Amino acid sequence: MDLSTINWGNLIVGIFALFLSISFHETAHGYVAYLRGDETAKRAGRLTLNPIAHIDIWGTIIFPLILFITHLPIIGWAKPVPVNVRNLKNPKKDVLYVALAGPFSNVLLGFFFFGLLFIMIKAVPVNNPSLISILKPIVLFFTLSIQINFLLAFFNMIPIPPLDGSTILEYFIPYKYRDIYYSIRTYGFIILILAFIFLPFSIIFYPVQIFINFLFSLLAH
Repeated sequence: MDLSTINWGNLIVGIFALFLSISFHETAHGYVAYLRGDETAKRAGRLTLNPIAHIDIWGTIIFPLILFITHLPIIGWAKPVPVNVRNLKNPKKDVLYVALAGPFSNVLLGFFFFGLLFIMIKAVPVNNPSLISILKPIVLFFTLSIQINFLLAFFNMIPIPPLDGSTILEYFIPYKYRDIYYSIRTYGFIILILAFIFLPFSIIFYPVQIFINFLFSLLAH
């Protein structure tokens, strides 16, 4: 691998955007659990946007780095926020709310950065090259943050353990079929890895890429 071909500036901006997005995602899980009666995440120091509290060496560092080097969009994961279901006010429904909080927070953050980028593009005069040059890193950060947040939201809604989508799916599975689901759930991470190995990234994330491309097309008008 020729490290000289890596755009280190883009990598640093991308990792920073990923750290923020993942921290926002995990904090949302913990905060909704806290609102519903469980203080486990708060006591563990996980109700924070400080990425150090959420970093998973594989999901937050190594996996995103591999994606970047192979010229694929950056996504990843963090250490799951601890939640004690027994402390929740209504465990059956509250588990669903906690699971939805992460992807929903990424959708909100994605639209937030899209709004900032939209305002910036419309406000900055195109005949001022020096200003445009200064704003390039900010535009890159906004652009990557939009991509990463919508990709993370979609990725986490895939109904394969340990992703949030599996918890959401479990809520709708009738009790008589849950033993079958739990037996499959044990192999969730293996299934997820195999999906990434045998299915092209572009196929897995095709729907959300179409949506992201649509958003960026709005910026050109």
